[in-house]
Amino acid sequence: MAVGDVVSDLQSIATGAYLDIRPGSGSEWVIHNIYHADAAHLEFYDGSNSLIFDADSGPGFWAWYEFHCNNTRRIRVKNNAAGDQLIGYDGVQTK
Repeated sequence: MAVGDVVSDLQSIATGAYLDIRPGSGSEWVIHNIYHADAAHLEFYDGSNSLIFDADSGPGFWAWYEFHCNNTRRIRVKNNAAGDQLIGYDGVQTK
């Protein structure tokens, strides 16, 4: 993957599980949009410390942001719904 390429994913995430937005070692991404089909929250995460900074109680998206992610410090999305749900994101590789 090259700098400027689109990064994106869409997965079915189990209740209580996370979609980790984590580039490979040495890569960096800027994530612009995160989509969720039901209740979810966002965390800034470094592998040990977790900072929950936003939550939605139903379907929605976090749009037009600039979440900077690398292999160590990243964003993850937790499924807080009663069942599995689709969660996805898109952004750009910057390094």
